[in-house]
Amino acid sequence: MALDELKAALPDYAKDLKLNLGSVIGNSDLPQQQLWGTVLSCAMATGSKSVLSELEPQAKELLSAEAYTAAKAAAAVMAMNNVYYRTLHLLSDKEYGTLRTGLRMNIIGNPGVEKVDFELWSFAVSAINGCGQCLDSHEQVLRKAGVEREVIQAAAKIAAVVQAVASVLDAEAALA
Repeated sequence: MALDELKAALPDYAKDLKLNLGSVIGNSDLPQQQLWGTVLSCAMATGSKSVLSELEPQAKELLSAEAYTAAKAAAAVMAMNNVYYRTLHLLSDKEYGTLRTGLRMNIIGNPGVEKVDFELWSFAVSAINGCGQCLDSHEQVLRKAGVEREVIQAAAKIAAVVQAVASVLDAEAALA
């Protein structure tokens, strides 16, 4: 199982990550599509070959073809949006925010899965990429759709743990 492989790969000093990986993914209350779409989109957002190679096969097995593609699309479009909107937020000249964006984001309007699931995955990727504007936007859409804070928090926890696992494993590989 992918989680067991990742846990085994973590060094002893990252014991908390081992435990958290088991709880946020292995014991999640999220429906399977929300859970594994979040896991896959977050694994992609980390850019970690070791994390992605362990988690992607299980995600592919557990997700429909449409959900698998949509989760990857969420990671792709948010990689672009998070940089762009974080830049607008950080610039002191707010006039940039009034300019036409001109970037294609059609997948957000028609992701091929439930809009709530895609928004949840986009939220989690935005957490990894550190875009406050995107986090606020996706959280508001989710809350307006009736998604409970605990579900949104679960996605944030998955993002945090997957990112931390990727950081540790990539750092250990670099030190080897």
